[in-house]
Amino acid sequence: MAAIEDILQVEQIETDIYRGGAIPSHLQRTFGGQVAGQALMAATRTVDADHYVHSLHGYFLRPGDPDIPAVFLVDRIRDGRSFVTRRVTGIQRGEAIFTMSASFHVRTDQGYEHQDRMPPVPDPEELTDRLDELGEEERAVFKEWRNFDLRIVPPEKMVTSPYLAAQQRVWFRYRHPLPDDTVFHVGTLAYMSDMTLLGSSRVPHPESNPQVASLDHAMWFMRPFRADDWLLYDQTSPSADGGRALTQGRIFDRKGRMVAAVTQEGLARTGRQMPEDQHARTDR
Repeated sequence: MAAIEDILQVEQIETDIYRGGAIPSHLQRTFGGQVAGQALMAATRTVDADHYVHSLHGYFLRPGDPDIPAVFLVDRIRDGRSFVTRRVTGIQRGEAIFTMSASFHVRTDQGYEHQDRMPPVPDPEELTDRLDELGEEERAVFKEWRNFDLRIVPPEKMVTSPYLAAQQRVWFRYRHPLPDDTVFHVGTLAYMSDMTLLGSSRVPHPESNPQVASLDHAMWFMRPFRADDWLLYDQTSPSADGGRALTQGRIFDRKGRMVAAVTQEGLARTGRQMPEDQHARTDR
């Protein structure tokens, strides 16, 4: 598995046109977090340094080919004093595989503050490294993400709500020290946020083995954080029907500050044979 520094690197090949690297992969299709992270890095390269991404909304249109680079076309939709908007289209072989809108905001604005409380969970040091829980076959596939430390909170150690259909909590972090660049940590979290989230929809259906794929992905960034420190991914799936599952996540740092929120709809289709690369997901 390549380092996240290499995954997020994009090369400018023309004004507002960037190319992401072809990252060696054990998957048959490009991991969605990689496409989203590279698209976000391309958009960020066209924005002044005093503006920081506060939201992104992306759609996965076609499976990406991990063996060839993706080209990202950036449209400068709006440049305002407080907000800047970009639209990015990821292309392979002349076809769009991903499209994303991203909004950037200056940090000088002030307003009232509040946030949800982080749910009580065991410290990550008390939990088992996900890599250590897997059998040999699963471990061979999971090495795609060996640079990421994921620790799923066991159901018996969770305080759950009877009003929520599906709940899952995961501690995660990048295993190695990262540069101090805030943009880099945001890109890393965009990559990480596609891990395990769709798995929360399977919690009420442990025997199910659906065909899964990310359909869309939205993120909001609230407060600064480091992706190489432990972050708690508090996940729910409020609804699943018709072969699609809606999932939501709130991300907290160890101090209990809510640093980001995620909403994703994914394919959760049963009754069809699952492609081989589907088993490579980090979903529970």
